[in-house]
Amino acid sequence: MDFVTLGSTGIRTNKNGFGALPIQRIAEDDAVLLLKRAYENGITFYDSGRFYTDSEKKIGLALSDVRDKIFIATKTMAKSPDVFFEELTTSLNYLQTDFVDIYQFHMAPFCPKPNDGSGLYEAMLQAKADGKIRHIGITTHKLHIAIEAAESGLYETIQYPVSYISTKDELELVRLCKEKNIGILGMKGLAGGLITNSAAAYAFLLQFDNVLPIWGIQFESELDEFLEYQVNPPSLDDIKIQREIEHDVVELSKEFCRGCGYCMPCPAGLEIPIVARMSVFLKRTSPSMWLTEHWRKNMAYTVNCTSCGHCVKHCPYELDTPRLIRESWVDYQEYI
Repeated sequence: MDFVTLGSTGIRTNKNGFGALPIQRIAEDDAVLLLKRAYENGITFYDSGRFYTDSEKKIGLALSDVRDKIFIATKTMAKSPDVFFEELTTSLNYLQTDFVDIYQFHMAPFCPKPNDGSGLYEAMLQAKADGKIRHIGITTHKLHIAIEAAESGLYETIQYPVSYISTKDELELVRLCKEKNIGILGMKGLAGGLITNSAAAYAFLLQFDNVLPIWGIQFESELDEFLEYQVNPPSLDDIKIQREIEHDVVELSKEFCRGCGYCMPCPAGLEIPIVARMSVFLKRTSPSMWLTEHWRKNMAYTVNCTSCGHCVKHCPYELDTPRLIRESWVDYQEYI
């Protein structure tokens, strides 16, 4: 089993972080069983967020009895100190704990700093002084904010997308954080579901000793894959894995939706994280799974898109999402 130490935090955990966003989509009993099974098989790091509806509650129900043996990271999207402390209190109550190991500014639109007028970083310092949080982190999908956070010396962890389709500049962030002893929580290791070979994804991230991959896990079958890699880790020396990565880097090098969902809900009723990626799904998965009555109706809704700008405004990657939706509809019509 491979381990990682998250920079100056001293947190040492195995290379499988449990991303708890997806468990908000499953029943409470199923989520509790999944979380317990993860812990029983050596996973000790769990990442959630106040934005993830009942995810924190499910973690509390499943793992409160082993709180001293695990690490919990969660997040706030607060824009003021009052909301910050309100959300932190709610998170602690749901998680059934007195503190979180890492508290993160969630999808930060800027890099909070002392005396910037927002009061947010001062709130972090107060929460840390009060013993409610142990380490200060930030999550972002914007490279320039991640770099600013790393260079500021104010953050002990940075959560940022890291996968084998990351750009050279994004991988330079990994090097910068190692140089500055900052832990990286690597989200989107499967590029929002577009990388379908989890062994290749795992092998790629295994080479970075300061990166903890946060795998979004919803089903037992997904958990089983990553548990198997703990015992029999895939290698970048594997020719098949090398070819898979080379193929995907070429195919996914263009602009694409990562499926983060921050554009939802859509005013026109579209399931944007799927609709905007349909062109890619049709090429990389079995087309038949997307030709059901449900998805035919959903794709037909694309005619309702008025390019209102809601998705563009909320996209952390600054994508031209309406264009991606239009292109997906054109491609979809070739299959129906």
